[in-house]
Amino acid sequence: MSATVENGDGDTVVTATEPAAEQARELMEGEEMDVSEAGLRLYVQQGGCAGLSYGMRFEPEPEPEDQIFESNGIRLFVDQSSLNYVGGSQLAFEGGLQGAGFHVQNPNVESECGCGESFRT
Repeated sequence: MSATVENGDGDTVVTATEPAAEQARELMEGEEMDVSEAGLRLYVQQGGCAGLSYGMRFEPEPEPEDQIFESNGIRLFVDQSSLNYVGGSQLAFEGGLQGAGFHVQNPNVESECGCGESFRT
């Protein structure tokens, strides 16, 4: 069963900054997704030079076992296994000379690879 968490234990909540939420909302609307049901899935997978890497994708609805976090008007879907690594994180959107994109600000990270694409907890 999925659960919607708007605020709660700061160690397990996943949030999005306003710029990240705005960008995600625009992208979902561009894909003609219903932003009241759809969300951005944040997950962790094996890979990268530091051992773990983030994955993100838009999905029309959550899976039954997902935790659902609502932050700044968007829904974030996180499975329990990934939540063990990303609990307390904030999704940010950054732009710059090397391009724009989403970035996970994760307080659980002990080290990241040089390119910032993978991490270790």
